[in-house]
Amino acid sequence: MNYGNLIVIALRALNNNKLRGFLTMLGIIIGVSSVISMLAIGEGSKRSIEKQIEELGANMVVVTPTNALVGGIRQNGVIVQTLKLEDYRAIESEVPYLESCSPYVTKSGQAIFGSYNTPTFIYGVNEDYMDIRRLTVAKGEMFSDQDMKMAAKVCVVGQTIVDNLFKNGEDPLGQVIRFDKIPFRIIGVLAPKGYNSMGRDQDDIIVAPFTTIQKRLLAIPYMHGIYASVVDEKYTAKVIQEITGVLRQTHGISGVQEDDFNVRSLEEMSAILTMATKVLTILLACIGGISLLVGGIGIMNIMYVSVTERTREIGLRMSIGAKGRHILFQFLIEAVIISVSGGIIGVLFGVGAALALRSLLGWPVSVLLYSVVISFLVCTFTGVFFGWYPARKASRLNPIDAIRYE
Repeated sequence: MNYGNLIVIALRALNNNKLRGFLTMLGIIIGVSSVISMLAIGEGSKRSIEKQIEELGANMVVVTPTNALVGGIRQNGVIVQTLKLEDYRAIESEVPYLESCSPYVTKSGQAIFGSYNTPTFIYGVNEDYMDIRRLTVAKGEMFSDQDMKMAAKVCVVGQTIVDNLFKNGEDPLGQVIRFDKIPFRIIGVLAPKGYNSMGRDQDDIIVAPFTTIQKRLLAIPYMHGIYASVVDEKYTAKVIQEITGVLRQTHGISGVQEDDFNVRSLEEMSAILTMATKVLTILLACIGGISLLVGGIGIMNIMYVSVTERTREIGLRMSIGAKGRHILFQFLIEAVIISVSGGIIGVLFGVGAALALRSLLGWPVSVLLYSVVISFLVCTFTGVFFGWYPARKASRLNPIDAIRYE
């Protein structure tokens, strides 16, 4: 028998049961589209995180106070007074391979100009902070060393602050805004950076000399943390080790005593976030895989029903010369056509759903070619695997018994 005829017969059989065939395909369509769209979301999130880390500076190191125990009560790291200006100076002068270093203090509050106000954060830093965080002044200038020595009430603002406070189109340069009743004169506007991968607005920021924030806003002698950048990423581990040694010495920590500070690099943060994203991607892919499995079981059930309904047809065909392998291939072809057709539609739906999420909701998605290829191959294999047993059963029917079947 011509195998081309087997394909024609299989197509004709599917055409006679269009609704049943489509419902069988539905499981494959949902499974394939789920796998592709879920993997696209996972990969998009991973790439977004990597891009964000790159924008922040992959060679950045952050020093923060640890949540220390005071009187048996673990204190929040923000209020722990373990990092002093002397620590910053020691790190800057003694640690090799450092490119930039900046202390930082921060406070949340209300920024006010005229009748407009907006909740935001003000960061007290030095000039090196701009290089560490890859920030640039688009308009005006950055504050100087002299401003820091004098604890000058000047600041540089992000574009969101400008949009929220200067709604009448005023030029922000030279204007005086108030933050917790302290006036600050705007001397620069930062270049826009948009939202990061966590959905935070990077332009919703005010930057001022750290001495000003320490003395005039917070009235504290300590720092909330230290930012530093390494000349090359390959020296990051060495710099972390050196910073740890310097701080243990300045803090008088010896032996097995617990550190009262944390030193972290963005590489570590990136690794943690990437691992979390991988786990999420695998979980999402498993959900799609379960849908494919359900779709495969649906194919097997329908093929069993088809074999039962067409038992007399199988007997007649075998009585006029069709062999068992012809019957086997006929039903396998039907199963593969269902799975491949469902796979093609599923690919289109999956890619379309991923692109729709990106355009309508702004989610970071990235459709991977390998996910499309693997999903298509898996759905084809699913059709063969789950269609083989019913097809084998049909090929082993006794022609005389099949013809007599009612």
